[in-house]
Amino acid sequence: MSVPTDDAAWLDLVRSSMPPFWRLLAEGCGGWVHDEDEVFAAIVPASPRRSFFNSVLYSDPERLLGRLDSLAEAYADAGVTAWTVWVPEADTGAIEGLEAAGHRLDATPTAMAMPIGDLRAPAPDPELEIREEPGYELVSQMNEVAYGFAPGDFPVITGDPAAMRTYIGYRDGEPIGCAGAFTHGTDCELVYVAVLPEGRGRGVSARLCARALADAREQGLQTTTLQATKLGYPVYERLGYRDYGELQMWERRAG
Repeated sequence: MSVPTDDAAWLDLVRSSMPPFWRLLAEGCGGWVHDEDEVFAAIVPASPRRSFFNSVLYSDPERLLGRLDSLAEAYADAGVTAWTVWVPEADTGAIEGLEAAGHRLDATPTAMAMPIGDLRAPAPDPELEIREEPGYELVSQMNEVAYGFAPGDFPVITGDPAAMRTYIGYRDGEPIGCAGAFTHGTDCELVYVAVLPEGRGRGVSARLCARALADAREQGLQTTTLQATKLGYPVYERLGYRDYGELQMWERRAG
């Protein structure tokens, strides 16, 4: 996997890392993948009301629109009541078809990426201890609190997947933030970045991400990608990430 040379290739790289990560997420949380006609759907019954986990990814919009009924049936059979399709903002055909089928725009995260060598790491904080540890239950709990999920809505990945490294930030011995780094080829996708309310405004997320990317660089990875929320966008921009457009989340929710 080479370093992209134009904006379209960078966006393709962001999107190409997403299905492998969602496969790990779905299967690691007791779910499965529905993959047909180049339309990929992660099905996670452990979180039936949260469309983020039950994500659909695709490459061809016509094939996507042709599979919507079978996707709805697969999610309904699994007891999942909310699922979402990730759509680049320029894909107006898919957007129009999804809206006509009853999907509604739920969120507009930003596709961001950069060569790992372009990282602008913040200065260390001597009061912040960062440990690499497979604390998936703790990661889930912190993400629930940080993003306002109900307890149990953020499913826990079981086992210790080789493709994902997780980092916990501690202050005075107490966990205050976390980040995950998922490897796909020579790309490091940042995931599960969260900081508890009491840790915000201190650069915790930036330092967690910088540590994960420094380790990824030592691992020989060349690029890094992510999908940024509006809250996370300025943090990633300061680290050196560049903006490659919206990835709109078009949700269908039962009832």
